[in-house]
Amino acid sequence: MSGNIKRAHFRGELRFGEVIIPCFVLGDSTRILSGRGVTGSVGLTGRGHGIGRFLVSKSLIPYISNKLRVAIENPILYRVGERGRPYYGYEATILPEICNAVLQAEQSGKLPPHQKHMAIQARILAKAISAVGIIALVDAATGYDKIRNEALQEILDKYIRQDLAEWTKRFPNEFYEQMFRLKGWEWQGMAKNRPSIAGHYTNEIVYERLAPGVLPELQKLNPPDDSGRRKHRHHQWLTDDVGHPALATHLAGIIALMRASGNWDRFMKLVRKAFPRSGDQADLDFD
Repeated sequence: MSGNIKRAHFRGELRFGEVIIPCFVLGDSTRILSGRGVTGSVGLTGRGHGIGRFLVSKSLIPYISNKLRVAIENPILYRVGERGRPYYGYEATILPEICNAVLQAEQSGKLPPHQKHMAIQARILAKAISAVGIIALVDAATGYDKIRNEALQEILDKYIRQDLAEWTKRFPNEFYEQMFRLKGWEWQGMAKNRPSIAGHYTNEIVYERLAPGVLPELQKLNPPDDSGRRKHRHHQWLTDDVGHPALATHLAGIIALMRASGNWDRFMKLVRKAFPRSGDQADLDFD
C-alpha cells in the first residue's frame, strides 16, 4: 500500500435500502468507496481489520479472485479536503467482486449459518449494481457525471478533428523497430506488414495514454471494416494544433523508454509509471 494520501474531489453516498456507503472521486478520476462502508454493506462481522477479514474467512477463500485479493490487500489512502484526516478506501469495482464471491459460496453450499445474512445483503447489492454499473452509480451519487461529460467533451474538441486529414507520416520507424526488439520479433523493415497485435500495442501505449477518451472516439470515427482493418490511420483524425503536437511529444517519451528497456515487461512497467492512464494507480517500484 502506498503512503501517498490522495485527495477526494467529489463525495456522495450510495444508498441500497438501509445500507449507506460513502463514495468519492479522486483527483485522478478513480472512484472509491469508504472501507468501513464496504465492510458494513455486506454485513461482515467478527475480529480483524475491516474488509481484510474477507480474506481469512474459510468459507469465502475459494471464491476470492486474485484481482479481488490484490484490491483488498492494497487499500487507497485518501482524505476529504486539504487537511482532513486520512481514511482507507477501495476502488468501487471491488463491491461487485465481493458480492460475486459471497453468492458463489452460497450457491456451492459453503456459507455457514452465521454468514447467511451476507448472502442476503450481497443479493440486494448485486441486483442494484447490475442495473446501472457501480461506476455510474458513484458518478451519479457524487455529481461527477455532470462535469465529467463536459470535461471529456472539451478534451475531445481539442484533440479530435471533425474531418479526415490527408495521411502524413507521424510514427518514426524507430517506434516499430524498438517494439520488435523488445518483443523479440524479427524485424524485416517498414515495407513488411506488421502483425495485427502491433496495432493493439500501439493503442495501449500511445492512444490510450494521449488524453482521456481519445482512443474510444478515434475507434468510433475510424471503425474496422469486415476484414478487421481500418480504412485510415487513427492519427489522421487528430487536430493540428493540439492532437499532433501531443502525439509527437508522447512518442518521443515512449521511444526514450524503449531505448532504456531490455525487454517488453520492463518497458511496460516504465510506461505505466511515466504515462499512467486516467484512473490508473501507478506501479510501486521495490527494486
